[in-house]
Amino acid sequence: MSGSPNKLIRFWQELKRRKVFSVVTTYAATAYIIIEVTNNLVEPLSLPSWIAKLVVLLLGAGLPVAAILSWIFDFTPQGIKKTESLEELEGKEIVIKPVERKLRASYVLNAVLIITVIFLAYPKIFKRDTLERLRSSGERISVAVLPFHNMTNDTTWNVWQDVIQINLITSLSSAEQLKVRQIETINSLLQGKGLTNYASITPSLASSVSKKLDADVFIYGSISQAASKVRINAQLINSNTEEVFKSFQIEGPGKEEMIFHIVDSLSIMVKNFLIISKLGKEESIDYQKFATTNSPEAYRYYFYGEKAFKRLDYYTATNWYLQTIAIDSNLADAFIQLSSAYSFQGMYDKARKWCLMVYKKRDLLPVYQKVYTEWWHARCFESPNEEIKYLEQLQELDDQIPYTYYLLGWDYRRLQLYDKAIPNFEKALEIYKKWGVKPWWIYHYTELGRAYHNTGQYRKERKIYMKAERDFPDNSVLIYRQVVLSLTKKSTTTANRYIEKYKSILKNNSWSEADIIADLASVYSEAGILAKSEEYYRQSLSLEPGNPDKLNNLAWFLIDKDRNVNEGLELVNKSLELKPESYNSLDTKGWGLYKKKKFKEALEIFQKSWDLRMQKAGYDHEAYLHLEAAKKAVAGMKSN
Repeated sequence: MSGSPNKLIRFWQELKRRKVFSVVTTYAATAYIIIEVTNNLVEPLSLPSWIAKLVVLLLGAGLPVAAILSWIFDFTPQGIKKTESLEELEGKEIVIKPVERKLRASYVLNAVLIITVIFLAYPKIFKRDTLERLRSSGERISVAVLPFHNMTNDTTWNVWQDVIQINLITSLSSAEQLKVRQIETINSLLQGKGLTNYASITPSLASSVSKKLDADVFIYGSISQAASKVRINAQLINSNTEEVFKSFQIEGPGKEEMIFHIVDSLSIMVKNFLIISKLGKEESIDYQKFATTNSPEAYRYYFYGEKAFKRLDYYTATNWYLQTIAIDSNLADAFIQLSSAYSFQGMYDKARKWCLMVYKKRDLLPVYQKVYTEWWHARCFESPNEEIKYLEQLQELDDQIPYTYYLLGWDYRRLQLYDKAIPNFEKALEIYKKWGVKPWWIYHYTELGRAYHNTGQYRKERKIYMKAERDFPDNSVLIYRQVVLSLTKKSTTTANRYIEKYKSILKNNSWSEADIIADLASVYSEAGILAKSEEYYRQSLSLEPGNPDKLNNLAWFLIDKDRNVNEGLELVNKSLELKPESYNSLDTKGWGLYKKKKFKEALEIFQKSWDLRMQKAGYDHEAYLHLEAAKKAVAGMKSN
């Protein structure tokens, strides 16, 4: 029996001797690195998706070629030579040379390739475990959607950077398993950092923004165009590690009216990947049409309205929202913002009209928008307690929106529950501080300062105004509060300086002399300097003696501060002759009658005032307390 190895063992020895395993391993590692680099370059360079597939096919076809060539040829110090067969070597005398231990270039190359492969493969190996931990944690996955970068070199597509973002947010918000950061939160943070050019938002910067929002993952993408096609690229990225969980690419006709269909499909792909364990499983489209629009023009008008609203230019915002709704009456946000703009202008009838129109369709809205609509309806028609209920629901849906905390604080302050108002106001500012941006309006500071003032925390009040001065210099709302604080603390010199500055700003804003003096009267009244306050109220009325509001201002002061209740009643009666349906003047009269112990008459007037107020404006806690006090007094009379 022959002592030579069998054919299989002989073949195995030949593979090792001809270094086929080494070549195949090196080739596979190099091919893997090339594939990864290609995949990462396809999206940024807007290359066709088939490029990556072609690279994989070519490299796959090259593997057997590399194996065959390694069998036939060998790299030697003398160059590439044909490898001798085992039979040829057996006929030669083997000369054993002294072994010189030195580091070969091939060893270094293999080590570099192995390290590179591990570096690229590690996130992919453990990525699914990370996602599964998020899916199975029992907590909702928090998502931040960044604005998409327009790479088409066509500025007409700029508006779609925000449109795609808001549509993705709206669609993903309908999934109960996800907690989606709202567009106001994200864009306020970006704008606060001066990031108005979306091209400057790198993945690293986007990750930083996402972490400030406490989001588990973020979506980052771009819009590109080739000939008649438009392509949307998106990446789902881990906020902490910046690893790409999944890349998405979808394209369609380069027409604006088709963009929503593309975004709908992208939303479903992202949603499926995030919340469905088996990737690729189909899910029915539940995109809420009521929350979006197919009209590019409607979206443009809507965003113009948003810009005006943030400038507190409510008149301009109203016109833009009306034009939006005229084009597409299904854009829910436009109704809510229009109602809000009317409310800020004191046009409560119109505010309620538009509120009711969207409220009737609330069940067609995604979850966040539905609750937001219910909150606004409570603001227009119900009490702060109802508002608080919906605001807490909004907080559960997204606990990183500072405006929600501000609104909660505002409602608690209206109810004079300062122990609850102050923490909410502080939390709103805390979130802005974490983001590294200033609040979007002055009331975040002044309402907290007012709550501090009403609880005697003057040192904290002064500190918050110092911060506000840096963000909102020469702001009349802030200066008003600073005057009240200075007068309360008997800092006359400081108060006078603020008063002169305040008067100058109001004059530049075209305020009348009577209105400026009436405002100063209110300042002195709040600071407890009643003689000076009365002097200013009388001076204001002398400038406009036939003005029912000026009559009521002095009447209220005289009655509420017990300065002269009888004169106050005379003045408010004159005011009601000029403006009989004024719920404020009726409340003043009721308060005067209550002070005169005429409880039944007071209750009747208070009830009339309350009914008119709830019909034309909305809840006022002080008026509510007046009505309840009169009811209690009348009930006490009956029991006696």
